This record gives sequence, C-alpha cells and structure tokens, in this order.
Amino acid sequence: MKTKPPIVLMDEKEFKKNLEKLADDILKELRDDPNFVLIGIRTRGVLLAQRLQQIVKERTGKEPPLGTLDITLYRDDLSTLAKHPIVHPTTLPFDVDEKKIVLTDDVLYTGRTVRAALDLLVDFGRPALIRLAVFIDRGLREFPIQPDFVGMKVETNQNQVVHVHVPEVDGEERVIILER
Repeated sequence: MKTKPPIVLMDEKEFKKNLEKLADDILKELRDDPNFVLIGIRTRGVLLAQRLQQIVKERTGKEPPLGTLDITLYRDDLSTLAKHPIVHPTTLPFDVDEKKIVLTDDVLYTGRTVRAALDLLVDFGRPALIRLAVFIDRGLREFPIQPDFVGMKVETNQNQVVHVHVPEVDGEERVIILER
C-alpha cells in the first residue's frame, strides 16, 4: 500500500506569522500584567513557549517568566506507554499562586494532555487563572477543553496526525498532516 505524502499546513514563513499572531492575542489580554507567566508542556509546547517569550520581550521590553511541565506521570494512559517511562523534570522557577498562566502546547486534540497538565499545575498551587495557548487546534475533543489562544484551527479526522516541526527537534519549521 502506498502512503500519501504529507499535507503541508504551514511552511516556515506561515509558521512565524502564526506564532506572532498567537503572541499578539496573548498580549491583548495580559500585556501589562505583572503576574503573567508562560508554562510550556514538554516537548514542543516548551519550545513554542520559549519563542512566545522572546516575541513578548521584543514587543514589550518585558520577559515573562517561563516554566516547563512534564506530564508523564499524570497521563491517563501511563500504563500503556512503557514499562519504565522517561520522566523529565518539571521546572517552575516561580510560585504559581496568584499567577496568570498561559499554558502552551503545540497541538490540541483530545484534551487529555491539557487535563494532565492542569492536574499537575494545581499540585503546585493556586493560580489566579490559566489560559490555554495552542499552535494548532485540530478538534475531535474527548474532554471539554477549549483553547483561549490559537495559532491555527484545522479540521481533521481520526486517521490523521498533525505534526508541528520545530528546528530544535525536527531540523525544520513547518506543520504537516499525515495519514495513519
């Protein structure tokens, strides 16, 4: 059986444009808030949060604090992943109490990753609010979770997989859809 070539949703130029739009949308709500922090979900959510942090700094002169979440132990499918899953550190170099958190991930699909991230976050304290920023919203939710800030919304089906490629991991910057 011949596999279909990937559908390119975003090339490098569109990638940068959508990331800047995402940052601008976040700044409309939180630009001058001293409690605004970014927290990325490992792996690509962290890399996107770092880029958003840089764009915010360029636009405002202020660099919001950045945290990293590893949700591995909070996943509801942990027992099916591996006998000994690899767990990376969660790094929150600030107290989350009373913070206005922009939780960042690359693709929103079922909502399970975000649910796990929320469970982990509240174990660290009580934020004033949590907003969800995703680069791609592909729909087909299993949990009632909706993004507050979206780079691009795309209609997909169960047989498709959306990949956000970033240079640090994939050697390129683009977004593609593959058939399973």
